[in-house]
Amino acid sequence: MSEATTPKADPKLPPGFDYKAALAGGLLRKKTVEQVQEDFRQGELKKALGPLNLIFLGIGCIIGTGIFVLTGQAAAQHAGPGIMLSFVVTGVLCGFVALCYAELASALPVSGSAYSYSYVSLGEVFAWIMGLLLVLEYGLAASTVAVGWSNYVSSLLVENLHIALPPELLASPGTEVMNRAGEAIGMGVINLPAFLGILAVTALLTVGVSESALVNNIIVVIKLSVIIAFILIGASFVDFQLWDPLIPERIPSTEAEQGKYGAYGIISGAAVIFFAYLGFEAVSTAGAESKNPSKDMPIGIIGSLLVCTVLYILTSGVLVGIVPYTELNVAAPIAIAVDRMAEQQPALEIFSVLVKVGAIAGLSSVMLVLLFGQTRIFYTMARDGLLPNAFANVHKTFKTPWINTLLVGLVVATWAGTLSLDALANLTNVGSLAAFAIVCVTVIFLRMTRPDMKRPFRVPLYPVVPILGAVMCLYLMYPLLSDPEARPFFEISFTTAQFFFWYLVLGMVFYFAFGMWNSRLAKSK
Repeated sequence: MSEATTPKADPKLPPGFDYKAALAGGLLRKKTVEQVQEDFRQGELKKALGPLNLIFLGIGCIIGTGIFVLTGQAAAQHAGPGIMLSFVVTGVLCGFVALCYAELASALPVSGSAYSYSYVSLGEVFAWIMGLLLVLEYGLAASTVAVGWSNYVSSLLVENLHIALPPELLASPGTEVMNRAGEAIGMGVINLPAFLGILAVTALLTVGVSESALVNNIIVVIKLSVIIAFILIGASFVDFQLWDPLIPERIPSTEAEQGKYGAYGIISGAAVIFFAYLGFEAVSTAGAESKNPSKDMPIGIIGSLLVCTVLYILTSGVLVGIVPYTELNVAAPIAIAVDRMAEQQPALEIFSVLVKVGAIAGLSSVMLVLLFGQTRIFYTMARDGLLPNAFANVHKTFKTPWINTLLVGLVVATWAGTLSLDALANLTNVGSLAAFAIVCVTVIFLRMTRPDMKRPFRVPLYPVVPILGAVMCLYLMYPLLSDPEARPFFEISFTTAQFFFWYLVLGMVFYFAFGMWNSRLAKSK
């Protein structure tokens, strides 16, 4: 072949890069089960987490926003006293999904969670889409939780400790700051407590996973004590007449109130509070740092889910039994309930302070676990070549992905400081439900294609459980994607469905521009 017709190597691609293979077979190329297990054995991350740490890790993420923020809003706007049934629906769904995660996590102990499971079963492009969904589930969720955390911090400082804070520093740009009487006292410029809270969690995660787990365990004990005390003390104040009717009559359907009360309100409420259950999945992101993942991961995932589902149902029952559900559309519903208890028994006034401290502790651990999960997913994606190498750089002393953690923390802190609480909640739920549906399908796919794979834990009642899990996830997505309300995202208004669509489009553009050509599997061809 003459020099004129000899193809020249592209300097931007690695030597020996197979261009045709990347285009033709790249989208569906898969990692083998053996590759994933070898990655675990050769991993640099410190294996320091036992079953109790994993259960507390899950509880640390589950018990937080759902109880301290979303329960009241879901009751007031969707389910009424039937919010208890909404938690049953969501708990059953998450139980199906948790069993699927337990099987995959015991067989594939990796940091990438559902991303890695998709890579093995469905192929690279599906793994990339899963990675995009997990950014919604973890990164944006962490910033949303930080805003709720900020509300409790400012309430404690201003109302209980009487420390004046400039209203401009308590809310995202353009958001009105309200006092306890519901009066507007200023316009937000930046939510400084939320911004600083994420930075503090980022610093802790950078230092090390053992230290983070210890702090998380302490926080979990504090907030569980507060929640259990609320249930036990509040039970004597419950007015059972407030539970009647358990499912209020549905309001005539309008665009603004299409999911309000009635049986459909139970489903809409379940979709809204789904955000509260993200923690059990976060346990699976710690697979590469578990001491004995084949045994400990199922214990951590299922154990944390069972504990928290019981607490959610009891807490919501006490809440709607103390305060009429129509009055619960507030950012701190449990604080409202405790105030009502203190009106009847003044000695309980100090309990209001303890509840806020418990809420702050609870939401702190949620931020910790969500950021932990996001950094470990990015770490795995970078090792696979789908993200820049910096995201996989492990600190020599701390044994943590420190550059990854710092970058993610800075971005999430910026979101927390500049976005309102409700701007991304629906989007986070959509991303999570889509990810969970894919995980259920993955279990079925691997059972069919790799029946020989060692599975220390197996989903019972297969294939009924994964099929029901996938169908219920897709069903709960409907009220979220059909919501006609447009919300502002960085000064541009989108419905949840519109934002979700364009987010996936831009994510795929990045994959075709970078990930497809830098994939470790592509270079190994």
